[in-house]
Amino acid sequence: MSSSISRQLILWLAIPLMLVALSGALIHYFNNVAPVVISSDRRLKDAANSLIAHVVVKEGQIELDPLIKPSLPPAESIKYALRDTQGRLLTGDARLPIVAMGSEGTQLLAMAQLDGRTVRTLTTRFDSAGGPVTMTVADLSATREPEARLGLISTLLWDFVQLDITLVLVWVGIQLGLRPIRRLRDEIASRSPLDLRPIVESSVPREIAPVVVTLNRLFGMLRTSVQSQQQFIADTAHQLRTPITGIQAQLDVLAAEPAALPIRDRVRRLQDGIRQLAHTSNQLLSLARADPSANIAAKTQAVDLGALVGDIAARYFDRALQANIDLGVETASVSIRADPSLIDDLLSNLLDNALKYTPPGGRVTVSVAAPNHKALIAVEDSGPGIPESETHRVRLRFYRLPNSPGHGSGLGLAIVDEIARLYGATLSIGNAANGGARITVQFP
Repeated sequence: MSSSISRQLILWLAIPLMLVALSGALIHYFNNVAPVVISSDRRLKDAANSLIAHVVVKEGQIELDPLIKPSLPPAESIKYALRDTQGRLLTGDARLPIVAMGSEGTQLLAMAQLDGRTVRTLTTRFDSAGGPVTMTVADLSATREPEARLGLISTLLWDFVQLDITLVLVWVGIQLGLRPIRRLRDEIASRSPLDLRPIVESSVPREIAPVVVTLNRLFGMLRTSVQSQQQFIADTAHQLRTPITGIQAQLDVLAAEPAALPIRDRVRRLQDGIRQLAHTSNQLLSLARADPSANIAAKTQAVDLGALVGDIAARYFDRALQANIDLGVETASVSIRADPSLIDDLLSNLLDNALKYTPPGGRVTVSVAAPNHKALIAVEDSGPGIPESETHRVRLRFYRLPNSPGHGSGLGLAIVDEIARLYGATLSIGNAANGGARITVQFP
């Protein structure tokens, strides 16, 4: 599966930006939260050490030395509670919660609730003269710690919101930046196989100009290759037609000689064979010309289908009269852009097939119309028609319907189909109203 440039760019940007956001949050923490926590812990330890140093036993009771009370921290900043191992309050503030300590540690820092406020506490376990006790000290002046922690979370959330907004803006910028590439893609996709014009290099950004230069070089190589192929086809046509035409002329002269009377039937069979050879070679050359690879650089021009159909039908009037077939033409002024020689091949093969399969006394009609502003060529005949099950197979090369008359090569409709596909036209094979075949070619 091909990777997406925009997705990769977003990924490459998202990871560093996320690390930057986390780094900013950590810096915020150490600049705002950590000093508060460190200062609070220091005050708790100082207060706890001062209180522990003055724990005394009087009359069997563990208490604080009353002489140090004036030197204790203000009650609004420090609260303390001295408890025995059973959790009974010995002295201090009973509102301070009992903190459970493990058997290993002697000090434990924790957060506790006091009068609806979150305070930081330090619990110390030590051995006094009256036995083991615990001292819990709470710092009421460290109330900024929860707010600082909330500020940290808020900052972190806002950083990630900014990150999301930044990535969206970056994605929009990438999509806008990739528009020239999409325009180039659409321009190439909209071209027909015949269009090998160079792409204008000045219309693309410098970053993709090397790609355009490479494409133009490829187009130039294809044009050169196709021109060589077209020249080969033209030379082959000349080399084939010249000797075949000469043989036909010689056979016509021989058939007219009195000395050839005893072998006239053989001469006529030779004439039929040469005519079939000439027809087949012309069809093979037409098929080669219709190949998209041979027409990739073909020059297209405006073709008047009405006038072209009239000219081609005129070439077949004599053949239709000799076969006692009524050849009719219905034309309209419709133009397409194509190679006139290929459209000539298309129409010639349609008319040749229609006349070949129409019995004497039948009718062949070729028409040109433009329904829905789309050029349409239709050829109808009164022959046996084409079964629906064979409409796909008759498009194949060298395929002929069973029991077909004559000695055709099965290339006529293959040539028509190849030329139609070359121009994006639709070839439809159906039945005419009189039972014969109706073949249409509709151009886009």
